This record gives sequence, structure tokens and C-alpha cells, in this order.
Amino acid sequence: MDSLAVIAGFGVGAIVGMTGIGGGSLMTPLLLSVFKLNPAVAIGTDLWFAAITKMSGSVAHHRHGNVDYGITGRLLAGSIPASIATIGLMHFTGITKGWASALTFALGIALLLTAVTVAYRQAWTAVGLRLERHVTDARRPALTVAAGAVLGVLVSLSSIGAGAIGATLILLLYPRIEARRVVGTDIAHAVPLTLVAGIGHATLGHVNWELLVALLFGSIPGIWFGAQLTRRMPDALVRALLCVALVTAGLKVVN
Repeated sequence: MDSLAVIAGFGVGAIVGMTGIGGGSLMTPLLLSVFKLNPAVAIGTDLWFAAITKMSGSVAHHRHGNVDYGITGRLLAGSIPASIATIGLMHFTGITKGWASALTFALGIALLLTAVTVAYRQAWTAVGLRLERHVTDARRPALTVAAGAVLGVLVSLSSIGAGAIGATLILLLYPRIEARRVVGTDIAHAVPLTLVAGIGHATLGHVNWELLVALLFGSIPGIWFGAQLTRRMPDALVRALLCVALVTAGLKVVN
């Protein structure tokens, strides 16, 4: 087993344990820069990494009643068809240099968007409350499906978006929802979405299974370690460091 992959899995797992986000945002750049995978394989491998690591979190949030299945269902109604359509288009057109460029550019934009959502996470609720005059109860279901569709395309193209960006969209559309239910609903939506997108990429041969096992082997203890460490580190410091890492990786990928 690749010791470097185990260490990388542990490091990303620790960050996820400390912040609750950052898995896909940090794993894909690592797969590109450290393990030298091509963009498509990096994205496919990360999708499986995200789906498997978040399964236990989804079960835990379900047991604690932290999942709003109405919101989850509406998000999935948009994200799953969008993901399947995106993967289908990749099958139909074939993986060319043009697609590789599109995947890389989507990854960079997703990293920068994630950095913004992390940096201003506390402000999104206030923005959502101001939008309530426009986001009425009658419009909210359709807007939720549309938000899911956006996430489906973004996650399928970049493996990023189901975490921080997904939570931000939930806050914008449902600003009065409890924070714990935002997290639980976001994770419950992320698992099937990343799994469907991961299966799609696997059919295209975009998964390095051996590397994936090594990453998971390190991530499980890493998540536990990060959860313990977060009690001793200021939240603002953790998020600031994560934002710097995301912006640096995003700018490097885009350029």
C-alpha cells in the first residue's frame, strides 16, 4: 500500500474532521499535483472517496434527526438527472483534450467558489433572509430542484460542490433551518450524488482503485483525529487556513 496515499488520506480526513468540509476541495488538487493523475481520473477517484467517507456521517445525522428529507429529495430530483446527463455527454463525445481542459477549468472555479463559501459562511443566512421576499414558499421547491441541477453538473465535472457550496445553497433557500439540519441534509444529499457521479466516471475508466483504498485507509483515523483536534484550535484559524489552501489550489489549477 502506498504510504504517501495513506498519509494524504489522513491529512484530508483530519481537515474534514476539523471543519466538516474540504474533502473533495483538497483531495482532487492532491491527486493532480502529488499523485500526477490526469484530471478525469483524479475527479473520478475523489468522487468515490467522498461517497464512501460521507456514508457514515449520513447515517449518524439520520439517527440524530438532522436530515430534512423533503429538501434532500428536491435537491436529488435536480442533481441526479443533471449528473447522469453530464456523464452521458462525456460518454457520447469521448474524453478529448477539450474535455480535459473543461474538467480542469471547472475544478479551479469550484475551488475558488468553495473558498468564498467557507470564508463568508456566517453571512449566507443573512443573505437568505433578505431573499425571502423573492424566494416564496411557492417558488422554493422549483428553485431547490434547480440548485440541485447546478450541483449535479458541478460535482460531475469537478467532484467539488456537494459540501460547502451545497450547504450554502441550502442556507440561501432555507435561511431559517437549523445549522445541524443544514449539515445533515447537505451530507445526505452528497452521498447519492457523489456515488452516482462516481459510478459514471468508473464506467469511463476514471477511477484508480488501488490508490482509493490507500486514501480511505488513512482517512478514517484522520477524521477521528481532526474531530479531537478541533476542540483545541480556534474555528476562525482553521477556516482561514482552509481558505488560503483553496484559493492557492484554485488559482494554480485555473492558470
